[in-house]
Amino acid sequence: MNKKNIAILGATGSVGTQALDVVRAHPDAFHITVLTAGSNADLLIQQALEFKPESVVISDEQQYQRVKQGLSGSSIEILVGGEALIEVVQRPKVDIVLTALVGFAGLRPTVAAIKAGKDIALANKETLVVAGEWIMALAHEHHVNILPVDSEHSAIFQCLAGEADNSIERIYLTASGGPFRGKDKSFLASVTKKEALKHPNWIMGQKITIDSASLMNKGLEVIEAKWLFSLTVEQIKVVVHPQSIIHSLVQFQDGSLKAQMGLPDMKLPIQYALSYPSRLPNAFVRFDFMDYPQLNFEQPDMETFANLALAYKALAVGGNMPCTLNAANEIAVAAFLNDEVGFMEMSDIIGETMAHIPFIERPTLNDYMHVDEEARKIASKLVTKKKKVYQIEK
Repeated sequence: MNKKNIAILGATGSVGTQALDVVRAHPDAFHITVLTAGSNADLLIQQALEFKPESVVISDEQQYQRVKQGLSGSSIEILVGGEALIEVVQRPKVDIVLTALVGFAGLRPTVAAIKAGKDIALANKETLVVAGEWIMALAHEHHVNILPVDSEHSAIFQCLAGEADNSIERIYLTASGGPFRGKDKSFLASVTKKEALKHPNWIMGQKITIDSASLMNKGLEVIEAKWLFSLTVEQIKVVVHPQSIIHSLVQFQDGSLKAQMGLPDMKLPIQYALSYPSRLPNAFVRFDFMDYPQLNFEQPDMETFANLALAYKALAVGGNMPCTLNAANEIAVAAFLNDEVGFMEMSDIIGETMAHIPFIERPTLNDYMHVDEEARKIASKLVTKKKKVYQIEK
């Protein structure tokens, strides 16, 4: 394969650092052109000195001087702020953009990269949750590949290779169930942030780990899958699979199933997205059937874990509702991580916000921006109300 020039948005996060592990192992296949970070200046400096990109972007303006000082004497261009993210992904030398930003912040840079004709390795699921129909149409218009990095969507993508003429009956997205699998509402009412951040199988950033514990992450993946693979709501099923060995499955119209399997390691889907359509050798630990003599499957408990039900509802309603869901969830998760609300209150905040935002059947990009802003305001007010009660009860 020809050497690919990569821009990594969110290089200092979990996906970004693992992507750099992949690049480090394949210097003949990949070159880092752009690295960006939110506020982790020290790690960005360290990465830039090792990989020598043409440009780095630090979003936090207060960290600009630190990055500038850390890279003094190098020829690396140093940019700052959110608008720099949008500009830098459009540069001619960039072939593929890995969007590993967290949340709604990934939308505008992804749109800019698509319009510039760059392939997208998509780790920012919120982009498709918020504006999936619009994004996929834009990618089609500009002949851009959207290559999924989430392990579940990468699994579906791999299962569909060579199956372009065969109809999908349904897909099964597997979920580990998170740290609270099998627990009831009374248990969840008193769980702590520390407990929620202990995922049994995956090492991830804080926001996605909390989403996994509440099953919102799986709900967001359901919405993402609808747009990535042109499916109906009824074609997307979730099954709890505690071992996280089967990453997802496709069932075709003849009833046959294809599954993609492997040990839970994000570097594999990252590598596949960056090297697609090639498969590169690696030294990752190999799966051994004898280590997993039994694989288990369960129905998700959508009554206890209401976030998954809310995500299905948002997808069924359509329009701007998934955008509202996403914005409210980002506020609710941040509040939980700040010890302002309890674990179960997150679903209440999201559901109440969804009930307050007016419905727009076919939103524009400006509509999405406005809805996101309004939903955050409503969710933040709900957090303030619930915070008082939560702290009294606590």
